[in-house]
Amino acid sequence: MSWAQLSVHTYVRIGIIAVLLWALFRVQIRAIVHTWNVDASWSHGYLIPLFSLYFLNQRKREILTLQPRASLTGLILLLGCLVFFVLDVITFRIAYFEWLTPIAALACVVLFLGGWRLLRYTWLPIFFLVFAVPLPDRAYKQIAIRLQTLASEVARWVLNLVPDLQATGTGVAINVVYGGEMRGQLEVAEECSGMRLLMAFVALGVTMAYLHKRPAIQRVILLASTIPTAILCNVVRVTIMGLASGFCRPDHARFVLDHHEMLGLLMLPLAFGVYGALSWFMNHLFVDETATTADVVVRREKAEAS
Repeated sequence: MSWAQLSVHTYVRIGIIAVLLWALFRVQIRAIVHTWNVDASWSHGYLIPLFSLYFLNQRKREILTLQPRASLTGLILLLGCLVFFVLDVITFRIAYFEWLTPIAALACVVLFLGGWRLLRYTWLPIFFLVFAVPLPDRAYKQIAIRLQTLASEVARWVLNLVPDLQATGTGVAINVVYGGEMRGQLEVAEECSGMRLLMAFVALGVTMAYLHKRPAIQRVILLASTIPTAILCNVVRVTIMGLASGFCRPDHARFVLDHHEMLGLLMLPLAFGVYGALSWFMNHLFVDETATTADVVVRREKAEAS
């Protein structure tokens, strides 16, 4: 089946809805895209709509064979969404809610024009767009400082396990001493907090949980595992930086510290490995009773026939 099966009138209606949403929320959309351009922590925002389109294409057969039915509930929710948007712009002035409103409005439009069945097949592609909306600065910094402190504390603990190496300090600071000699001072900056890894892997967890056909409990476990996996990878990165300060020549250690972002990218294979190992473990931990029963029946029939 192909999207070309949709009539021209359907595409015209989609185009009109897109223009109307753009006209209403163009200021908020432009602000989001501007943040993608100026803040490297949110540069992944350009990829999120592409993933949403991919998810939508995965349910192409169900969507194209669906008989849409308008839902009055969608219209009521859309009106409520627009009222809240106006109140937020005039009274509350919470930018994050303004930026989320276009996504909520899109969901309401889908529900209004296509009904609950269409929303059933499109809710994830719509919801996934939330990962492209930058968090409020205050919330982002609060999460980042907690991750910075956690990475520093765990890295100091790991470094102190290395013979002749001592790691002291408080908060986000790490003082590396080797053989009684101060070898380096590290400060886990906001860029090394692991927020980028965390956001990327939560989005990845949603993707993998959606694409893999698993029981609901396994999907929840895979999704929840993305957070400790991202934290683990960031702790490994900070620990490597501490080891480089303690054992490497000053120029080599400085090279590692200056390229901490590249070191973060090198943590991606580790994260994929941890995630893949967990996925493999669950594949072998849970047995499909239906398949097992069918295999036993086949074996029994063969034995009786012989």
